[in-house]
Order: sequence, then structure tokens, then C-alpha cells
Amino acid sequence: MSKIILVGMMGSGKSTVGKLLAEYLDLPFEDTDVMLQRRLGRSIPQIFQMYGEDAFRQHENSVLQCIDDSDGILATGGGIVVRDDNWDEFKRIGMTVWLDVNDTVLKDRLDKSLKRRPLLEYEDWEIRLDNLLNARRPLYAKADFRVEVTEDGFDNVVRQIVEKLAP
Repeated sequence: MSKIILVGMMGSGKSTVGKLLAEYLDLPFEDTDVMLQRRLGRSIPQIFQMYGEDAFRQHENSVLQCIDDSDGILATGGGIVVRDDNWDEFKRIGMTVWLDVNDTVLKDRLDKSLKRRPLLEYEDWEIRLDNLLNARRPLYAKADFRVEVTEDGFDNVVRQIVEKLAP
């Protein structure tokens, strides 16, 4: 099987779905954001503030290079898809699943967590989000398959992924 790599916009539920999927499939779970925070000893907002987005993306890539291709679930940061070399790493370690969340649901979720989202710490965060979505959707579409995330809850997302993985 190798790794099942969850990609998608911030707030799409990658970490939550990843934990549930790992539990359901009885596989180990990893999260690139958590790995990065451990490595640098700082929170994601602190890393962005101290190093900037370009350096953050480089650190994400170095974390990916350390991940092996053993079976497991990997949740990634929302912007990890912007670097082509990250896609090379994805192909090396497993298959990618795009968690595609409805814009309205996404905005509602993110409105509750703006302080933890360095790329959205702006007064006009919804415009910034729309720009990020427009730029990233074609990148997320490179995933091996897409799963729709709705208000129905994450159990439905896990079920969709499991169904797509079934032979």
C-alpha cells in the first residue's frame, strides 16, 4: 500500500481525517506540520514569522525527504503542493488524496481558526483565501484521486477514501 498522503487546503480536515483513517486501517499516522514543529521547536505561525513562507516551504520539503515509503497515513500542510519537488517526494512515498472542501464550508471552518493560519492573518482574509484557492486547486488536482469534504462529517470522508482504495 505505502503511504496515503492527504493534500488539500488548510481547514479541509487533513489531520482529523488522517487520524481517523489511520485508526480505521490500523496504520501509523504522521503529520508534516507536527514533524516540522518538532524539528524547529516552534509553532507554525512562529515559523512563518521567523523565517518567512519560502523558508517554511524549504523546511517542509526537507521533512518529506525524511519520510519512508512504509505503509501509513500522512497529513500535509495546505501549501506543500506549491513545490514541484514535493510532488516528486509524494510519488516516491505513496499515493495522494485531495480532500476537496466546499468553499462555504471551508470559509466557515477557517473563520474560527484565523489566528492559527499565518497566510490568512489579514483583514481581507476571504479575498486572500479565494486567491490561494484559485492558485492551488490545479495543484491539488494532480493528486491520484479526489474526495469531496462536506458538512456531513469526517467519517463520510474516511469511508470514501476506503472505498476508493478497495481493489
